[in-house]
Amino acid sequence: MRLFVKKILYFFLNSIKKTDKVILSGFSKGIQNVTFEGKNAVPDGCNFSGNIKIGYATTLGYRNLLGGTISIGKYCQLGVDVALHATNHPISYMTTYINQNLFKGELKQLKEENNIMIGHDVWIGHGVIVVGNVTIGNGAILAAGSVITKDVAPYSIVAGVPAKEIRKRFSDTIIQEIETLQWWNKSELEIEKIKPLFFKDFSNRHSIYE
Repeated sequence: MRLFVKKILYFFLNSIKKTDKVILSGFSKGIQNVTFEGKNAVPDGCNFSGNIKIGYATTLGYRNLLGGTISIGKYCQLGVDVALHATNHPISYMTTYINQNLFKGELKQLKEENNIMIGHDVWIGHGVIVVGNVTIGNGAILAAGSVITKDVAPYSIVAGVPAKEIRKRFSDTIIQEIETLQWWNKSELEIEKIKPLFFKDFSNRHSIYE
């Protein structure tokens, strides 16, 4: 009987809910803190607090944790267990403790408030943690397990703890061409017209138009 009840609860908690802008799967907290642009997907176990904007067609991973003032661009993909922390405990005061158990939580006003800005077409790998006042450029790749504590340049691949740049994805010319094209701001019909560009391997090219 207990197993049957668990199965019923699991079924309802993991049911898929669709709105005009987002697909919600399973149980997530703080959805009211998020503004979705459309065609977004939120799987089970995500947690949101603060003021969060998620761009068109961006999808999240299981158990993503987003806290603070966060803006994520269009066509981004976040892996499992990604955490974006735009807030932090105070470190230059007597204590970092801001829980309700001390002065009835009055010390929460000392909490550090930052902004995390993530560009378009960014891939954030499994278990990545982003902390502090950080801007991540368009087309960047954050390797699995990385801890991001400073800005990430557009179209760069970063990895490690703390994360460091490994290399650029493309030549400066190609990066500039993609930035000028801004395909993520085009309509789906316009994107369809430039579809062949998405199937080109740019590793040995000097231009996306070659």
